[in-house]
Amino acid sequence: MSEYRGYEGNSLEFLKQNQIVVGDAVKLLADITYSGIIMPRYEHSDDEHIVLKLKSGYNIGLEISKIEKVEKEQVAKKITETNEKIEKVEGLPKILLLSTGGTIASKIDYRTGAVTPVLTAEELNASVPELAKIANIDAEVLFSEYSENIMPEHWLKIAEKIEKFSKSDYSGIIIAHGTDTMHYTSSFLSFALSGFPIPIVLVGSQRSSDRASSDAALNLIGATKFITENNTNGVYIVMHQDENDNTIACHLGTRVRKNHTSKRGAFQTIGDIPAFIITEKQTQKNISKNYFERDEFQPKINLDTKVALVKYHPGFDPNLLNQIIEMGYKGIIFEGTGLGHVGKVMYENVKKANEKGIFLGMTSQCIDGRVRMTVYESGRDLLDLGIIPLENMIPEVALVKAMWAIGNSQNVEEIKEIMLQNIASELTN
Repeated sequence: MSEYRGYEGNSLEFLKQNQIVVGDAVKLLADITYSGIIMPRYEHSDDEHIVLKLKSGYNIGLEISKIEKVEKEQVAKKITETNEKIEKVEGLPKILLLSTGGTIASKIDYRTGAVTPVLTAEELNASVPELAKIANIDAEVLFSEYSENIMPEHWLKIAEKIEKFSKSDYSGIIIAHGTDTMHYTSSFLSFALSGFPIPIVLVGSQRSSDRASSDAALNLIGATKFITENNTNGVYIVMHQDENDNTIACHLGTRVRKNHTSKRGAFQTIGDIPAFIITEKQTQKNISKNYFERDEFQPKINLDTKVALVKYHPGFDPNLLNQIIEMGYKGIIFEGTGLGHVGKVMYENVKKANEKGIFLGMTSQCIDGRVRMTVYESGRDLLDLGIIPLENMIPEVALVKAMWAIGNSQNVEEIKEIMLQNIASELTN
């Protein structure tokens, strides 16, 4: 039954004895007095605890044997949600908001207090009323997926959707996206939609909307302000600059990665400062030119996923490389050590891959710096075996670019040429 969702055994009996269910507001006396909402539990949890959502938004587990008294403060009740249409304001710029899921597209279940990834784009718009003062938002949900479930086929769907608006009257497009793989999506869009005439901004949140420290609304406001206040184009990721709420960072879509699991300022521009810094009063532009100017927008929305990202390490079994070759992969991006090296135990299989016409690219495991394979003898050996150094391209970006390049090429020589072109600022000086 939903009123006891996730509870069984002793914890289920505790709820029934005290005549409380999931969604009830209660006061519990244990080591101290706790007030909050009884939350549902995960299916595989033990039966000795109940979960309480505190007024701060955080969930805690309480051992039932230590609870001395239960006082019900409010009975759980369902609230019918209404999505009121936001009135358009004449003269404000128009923005298209596409929702794909993730923490920023989560909402609180008003009966239980649980956070679920079912927020539609329209609800996301309505939940941040400040947006209506900045721009007229048209909202649409593409799909609702956690970012770990966003696959290359989703990239294609996003790109195909956006391409339809290349001649629209929108000032920009915002994509609400989970943070874990957001820089993969931004990379693909940067290549597939290079030269798109208006900005494409991916935005997410590290903390869900039920938490006092949530960054969802401020990141979304920052993305909207960036589009309306800057006459630019290109693909960007907009997130908190750091832990405070004073600055939002706008990163180039091919020069950014998530460098922390949970901090609000998890995203960082690699090797440089963010392209733009957004504050309440102004936007600071840190790039001296428009990196994305093109004579004509010519989308190339194709890819081939038969590309492997191989992280070399001491003890790496070269037979794994053989398996990649035998599985018909068309490209291998090496995440090598230092300046771009893999051990000599790999050489024979690297040579085999090159002879089979597989594109071989080298990046570095180091967070910053460039691949320089001419410095040491081992690097020069790898060059002779056919590996192409990819300068300071981020490994994940190189993976996505190789998928895109192979999907838009006829042969390995053409792939090599594309991989060395600076198409969307993936290479920097």
